[in-house]
Amino acid sequence: MARFCSLFSSSSGNSTFISSASTSILIDAGVSARRMVKALSEREIDPKTIRGIFITHEHTDHINAVRILATNNGIPVYATKGTLEALNENGVLNGKFPVNVMPEEGTEVGDLFIKSFKTPHDSSESCGYTIMMPDGQKVSVATDIGHMTEEIMNNLKGSSLVMLESNHDEGMLRNGPYPYYLKRRILSDVGHLSNNACAETVTELLKSGTSRFFLGHLSRENNFPDLAYQTSLAALKTIGATEGRDFILEVCKIENDCDVVRF
Repeated sequence: MARFCSLFSSSSGNSTFISSASTSILIDAGVSARRMVKALSEREIDPKTIRGIFITHEHTDHINAVRILATNNGIPVYATKGTLEALNENGVLNGKFPVNVMPEEGTEVGDLFIKSFKTPHDSSESCGYTIMMPDGQKVSVATDIGHMTEEIMNNLKGSSLVMLESNHDEGMLRNGPYPYYLKRRILSDVGHLSNNACAETVTELLKSGTSRFFLGHLSRENNFPDLAYQTSLAALKTIGATEGRDFILEVCKIENDCDVVRF
């Protein structure tokens, strides 16, 4: 049985737990190590059983706990070559835990097969991940996306469950308090995915067989959870889909207070 849990999801910190019956991994670890250990312990997950931390990119809200968590628990870290170089420059890689460059063809960790794919974001070499479960189900995580690309869509298609960025409402962002340079960065092709772009994507993924959608990396200042939810829900209803029958749609909380999802 597969398990999924968005432990933390926002511009202030991100981490996602995914596992089969025997193998557990994390996608990112972007809050303090203390909070990471607490979140895992609350779900009766021993950090020492984590078989790998897969990093999407080097921004602080995705790597804050990596050095301490990996060092204290001997957890291997995986990332693209560019991201690892950035982590090394920032002093995250201290030589006290295994470090692995993600092979282009993917890698096996226990009974999971993990593959990375490129994402357009203003970082050294950002990526998303697909995780193939031993029963054939595929789980995908794609956040920090300036715009959707054919490569991203091709990797997400066929997933049973997708965690997809729904970062901001464009109207709120354009009329909000952020300085112009920051608005421009977020709206750029290497910024973040809007609610509308996310909604358009989930309708295409539903057609490819995805039935569970988790909307993640919401901005606290430029979005509301219900707004992100309603935007994607409306798009899915437009193509004749029914919630509960054809799909499950949820918004990831800033800090998840729920149990893991089993599927």
